[in-house]
Amino acid sequence: MLTDILQNKFIYIPLILWFIIQTEKVIVDLIKTKKFNFKRVFGAGGMPSSHSAIVTSLSVLIGKEYGFGSGIFAVSLIFAFIVMYDAAGVRRAAGKQAALLNKIIETPGLKFEQVQERLVEVLGHTPFQVFVGALLGIIVGIIF
Repeated sequence: MLTDILQNKFIYIPLILWFIIQTEKVIVDLIKTKKFNFKRVFGAGGMPSSHSAIVTSLSVLIGKEYGFGSGIFAVSLIFAFIVMYDAAGVRRAAGKQAALLNKIIETPGLKFEQVQERLVEVLGHTPFQVFVGALLGIIVGIIF
């Protein structure tokens, strides 16, 4: 069973793509800040969208294997659209709200004890980050 999972291209190709994109984000962040930020390994946000890359590579792989007219391709494509919409819409809006709330927390006179923790601001993606991630996923899906 484990061998089947490890040899399943529908699993390992998107995961390798995710790993490469997240590694790139860590390296870029390291160059910019001169500090290693472990949260960037698993964190959301940034260029390109690894979420978009994963779901589009999976859809292309499924389309190539089972046909672009198959039901399973349709499911994967709709799933990809939902993930990309969420990344550029809902999660991006939540990140903007978190940034605003963090500014409110820093208001003079507000006691630090009232605040348990700062909210994560980098949650979503710009539409361009989603587009680039989707494009990478399509390219990888076509190549492999």
